[in-house]
Amino acid sequence: MNFVILGAPGSGKGTQASRFAEKRNLHHISTGDLLRDAVARKTPLGKQVADTLASGQLVPDSIVLELIREALSQPGNKTAYDGWILDGYPRTTSQAEALELVLGDIGENLDAVILLDIDPEIIVARLSNRRTCSKCKAVYNLLNKPPRKEGVCDQCGGALVQREDDTSGTIRKRLDVYRAQTLPIIDFYDDGSRLLKVDGSRPIDEVTEAIERLVSE
Repeated sequence: MNFVILGAPGSGKGTQASRFAEKRNLHHISTGDLLRDAVARKTPLGKQVADTLASGQLVPDSIVLELIREALSQPGNKTAYDGWILDGYPRTTSQAEALELVLGDIGENLDAVILLDIDPEIIVARLSNRRTCSKCKAVYNLLNKPPRKEGVCDQCGGALVQREDDTSGTIRKRLDVYRAQTLPIIDFYDDGSRLLKVDGSRPIDEVTEAIERLVSE
């Protein structure tokens, strides 16, 4: 089966996509990973991505969509996995429409869209309490995954820092963008059967179990 996972920044969609992919033997396709991999491999598309990023611009939708097309079309991925879950795309209705066209071109279907539904204030609390190790990049959360010693990484002893985009003001701006651009996708996919809503405010394991139950129904 093939899935898209949607959710606001900090909703946990990357974590849940990874867990669900492992459980169901799905190809976890993260657009961020696709971009980084293309740049690292210095493919023709990767060179375009690198040039775009170097100029300080956003990577065009057309390039991201072509990378997704490549990932979905690779014969090795089709034989190694029992489907795929797309994480980080689409983010707008126009991207969702473009994805439908690509899937039709390559003979793929989108079976369900998993939406992690969560109160924005919970997201603000989650992200504003996130801390990252300045050395090994391990991630902690002062609310539910604090370090043993305040301000110090358990793994390497590095100093824990707060990312600039994890301040409450910046988080609220990112949520505003999400509401304006991504929420309309919910209406696009809410055609009676494909949209599966999950309460993303619950503990990680409970969210994983809820996704599994909905997909299995």
